[in-house]
Amino acid sequence: MFLRALFAFIALPGIVAFAIPISWLVSTSRTELAQPLGLVPLLAGCVGLLWCVRDFYVFGKGTLAPWSPPRHLVTAGLYRYSRNPMYVSVLLIVLGWAVSFDVRGLYWYALFMAIAFHLRVVLGEEPWLASTHGASWDDYAKRVRRWL
Repeated sequence: MFLRALFAFIALPGIVAFAIPISWLVSTSRTELAQPLGLVPLLAGCVGLLWCVRDFYVFGKGTLAPWSPPRHLVTAGLYRYSRNPMYVSVLLIVLGWAVSFDVRGLYWYALFMAIAFHLRVVLGEEPWLASTHGASWDDYAKRVRRWL
């Protein structure tokens, strides 16, 4: 399962939060730090993302990938405060890149990702979680906010 979790991490948030923004920075020649405070959300997002991946692996007995999802509903860790802390963490990382290197296009990318994440959660993940976990999901969804 560890290799599946590692592959899922590289394939999904690895590309969205790291490969695409870094490629954008290189392609626009914005490789010098413009605003050091932008590193705060970037690092906070990295910590949050790794924490969530760990919780999926340890408590959920699965990965962040749709092809190998957690078998158990994860309500521990950051999931006590948000039903979607992994998506919030990815957005923090992308916004951290945008602020740190002053790249306007990455703000638009973050906005696009926020809309895509919201639609994915509302139209795909939440109905699947409700049908998979039943009353446990209903109780959790009533207690914990979708985003923050």
